[in-house]
Amino acid sequence: MSSRPRAAWPLVAVFTAGYLAAYLLPTLVGRLSACLDLTPAQAGLVGSALLLSSASAGFALAGRAESFGACGPARAGLLLAALGYGCAALTTSMPLVIAGVVTGGFGSGAATAVASAGIAVRRDPHRTSSLGLLSVSATAGALYLTIPHLGGGHRLPFACIAVVALLVWPATSRLGGSSPACGTSPVRGRLPHRRSGLVLAGGMAVWSMAQNALWGVSGRIGAEQVGLSEVAVGAVFAAALGAGLLGVMGAGVLGARLGRALPIALGTVIIAGSIVLSSSAEGLGAFAAGEIAWNTFYPVVLTYLIGLAASLDARGRWAVLAGSAASVGTACGPLLGSVLSEQAGYTAMGLILGAATLLVAAPVTAVALHTGGRPLVPGSVRRRGGAPAALLAARGNGLSGAVPELGAPEQAVAEISVPALWRRRLVRSAFRTAGGGGQSNT
Repeated sequence: MSSRPRAAWPLVAVFTAGYLAAYLLPTLVGRLSACLDLTPAQAGLVGSALLLSSASAGFALAGRAESFGACGPARAGLLLAALGYGCAALTTSMPLVIAGVVTGGFGSGAATAVASAGIAVRRDPHRTSSLGLLSVSATAGALYLTIPHLGGGHRLPFACIAVVALLVWPATSRLGGSSPACGTSPVRGRLPHRRSGLVLAGGMAVWSMAQNALWGVSGRIGAEQVGLSEVAVGAVFAAALGAGLLGVMGAGVLGARLGRALPIALGTVIIAGSIVLSSSAEGLGAFAAGEIAWNTFYPVVLTYLIGLAASLDARGRWAVLAGSAASVGTACGPLLGSVLSEQAGYTAMGLILGAATLLVAAPVTAVALHTGGRPLVPGSVRRRGGAPAALLAARGNGLSGAVPELGAPEQAVAEISVPALWRRRLVRSAFRTAGGGGQSNT
């Protein structure tokens, strides 16, 4: 029996710990601004530093998972996250807070990179990424319901992220079956689908920047423009993340029945409208509707983008690189949202972000159409008919198991010793089949 089903939950746990800081970004930025006397732009810059450090960890680990293994980087990343965020929670000194945020962000990025590489090599990366987003959405939703009632200034949200990292740390011992083993040689050779991968990575960077520009200032929109208390804003966010859970579950059930292009294109259009609605809201109803619609479709589209990146490379390099590019966009998001909201207002900010989201939908959807399926093992494609055979195998309805999945090792050729008597009989049989007809004297 395969160990893959047992290896899914450690990946989901590490993915949750790595992504949690980005999901709690509105609370982190808002509390830094309120409790440490920072301007919104300065608080957004601290949030951007966290996410940029996370992205740098992803770029540093991309393509090196096979040389480092999974357990070591995951453990180091979770330990750095716990130490960094714990340090930020225990001090009010801005230099120490920034140092802790950057350290914790690097740890989060390392954990996310390991989880992304592990998800990419699984039989169904879309399902596993859906479980990961389901887990992080549920965790963040519970914290949004809890944190506003406990106070604690900026300390509490950072402490929560550190505690989650420590709780997930023991799960890293079960990562051996989900990622390449330690001590193997690093991946060599060119990345496959380089043009599609670069377009996807660039599109995910812009897409994530637009999303997190809104997410980074959503708390301020609710408090300043709509006039809600922190408890009410937290309740709206919890409800929105609850809707996101339903969206992720729906994406998991839907799977690849509609392909990847249609969910990405349609979901991005709905997300753009939700951004405009949420940023221009002046009442609780419109604000809640925009946030709930946005959070419902954001993780849905993200699961398909992660699955698309995973399908481009058997060893998960594009999954890590595209995820790191998205983290760069995410890092720029809070600062961009803060600057746009201060200079142009929330409504104009929403229009700009919605337009950027729509513009990036076209190239990303084109990549999904161009690379519509998980290809065969490269050697098998060449031996069995090249690109047309790969296309038919990726889209056909053949028997499961007849086509090797991406990344599966090719079967070794076994040498069989044939006795001399049988060799002579095989030679005579070959002569008869070829039309030799005569008896051999051998």
